[in-house]
Amino acid sequence: MNLARRALAEFAGSAALVTVVVGSGIMAADLSSDVGVQLLANSLATAAGLAVLIVILAPVSGAHFNPVVSVAAWVLTRGDTAPTVRGREVAAYVPAQIAGAIAGAVLANATFALPAIQVSAHDRSAPHLLLGEVVGTAGLIVVIFALARQGRPALAPVAVGGYIGAAYWFTSSTSFANPAVTVGRAFTDTFAGIAPASVPGFIAAQLAGAALGGLLLVLLYPNSPQPGAEPAPGATHQAAAGQPR
Repeated sequence: MNLARRALAEFAGSAALVTVVVGSGIMAADLSSDVGVQLLANSLATAAGLAVLIVILAPVSGAHFNPVVSVAAWVLTRGDTAPTVRGREVAAYVPAQIAGAIAGAVLANATFALPAIQVSAHDRSAPHLLLGEVVGTAGLIVVIFALARQGRPALAPVAVGGYIGAAYWFTSSTSFANPAVTVGRAFTDTFAGIAPASVPGFIAAQLAGAALGGLLLVLLYPNSPQPGAEPAPGATHQAAAGQPR
């Protein structure tokens, strides 16, 4: 498969993921004034949508949809005889994921007759939210790559979707766990948005979480997959639309 085709899959998957996250958040806020109901609807839609996207696009690109997943795949398998991702693929995937995430937010805004390009005013800079991002991202990395090292990649859609659905609720930040999606969600001033000033802190926390998750993975599963083994599809979650805090 050529690199352009794989990058296109990452662009399309990231765009679809953010469309699901932002669109379901807008719909939930329109239908209910109860924040708990809004978050429940948003989390269920995101978990289900993510699982479907992994099933559809994993055979093409691995279905990362997330820069920290792509970088982790490169770092964790670079010494293997059959690495999951090479450096040139990471260089192509990351811009595609970010561009796709922005496109997804713009599309979701437009489908609900809102201004297509917005700037979020939803501040998410509190320290406990950043800690939530560290925890959520670390867990995501462990889930994805533990499946690879167990040789059970077929479980990725259910496991990753299930983890994301749960992480909406057990992290204070509603676990964005994805730098590309974080950037994309700055372009919607809706339930799922994040203020641009909060984006650098979230991304820094996500990078720290990815490093922590990678360390934990190596301690739990010190052996890489056997050469030629199918890598576990990755995905980001995205992330819950987030309760106002």
